[in-house]
Amino acid sequence: MTSTHALAHFLRTLPASAAATFLALLPIVNPFGGIPIFFTMTSSWDARDRNRTAFKTGMWVFLILITFLFFGRFVLLFFGISLPVLKIAGGLIVANTAWGMVTPTARMTPAETHEAESKEDIALTPLAMPLLSGPGAIGVVMALAADVDNWYAYIGMVIGIAAIALTVMLFFWMGGPLVRRLGPSAVGAINRIFGFLILAIAVQLVWEGVADFHT
Repeated sequence: MTSTHALAHFLRTLPASAAATFLALLPIVNPFGGIPIFFTMTSSWDARDRNRTAFKTGMWVFLILITFLFFGRFVLLFFGISLPVLKIAGGLIVANTAWGMVTPTARMTPAETHEAESKEDIALTPLAMPLLSGPGAIGVVMALAADVDNWYAYIGMVIGIAAIALTVMLFFWMGGPLVRRLGPSAVGAINRIFGFLILAIAVQLVWEGVADFHT
């Protein structure tokens, strides 16, 4: 009888926790909104490199959110970091990326083009952190974890976070056909537009971080 009640408790708590975590994170992580950002930043890459980066981005989203799920308070306390400071630091990282997208670059020599074939890894920063699993997502995970009182709910939260990471991968993988139809000229124009919007996001993050110090 005890095992039956335990199983019922498990089945009742785990799905609810997984669903609540997924639904709370979905509008903040916003995988759909990340598609144009991802493809404008990787517009000159081939499909293999782009898919590999999409996979790594999803994995980093999972690892970052899982880390803050279990150790978030300890990490911030250990380094003496507050969420407002995290927002400001994230905003500066995003601003650096956005500035490179909106400012024109000079033509590269053949030697520079060959050197550029070893592409910078953008999966961790700025994609996974802070654009997708940034301070907002971290704050949600830490707030949800504060109300958890059993391991069943923790397992549900892990499943919810895994579902978010998988959603990021799938959205980034399936956005390829759209980019191929647009062509390089349209992608270049969109790159500038979204670079400006990403710069606005960066300013917003910094503004919110500064404002949080006064609340």
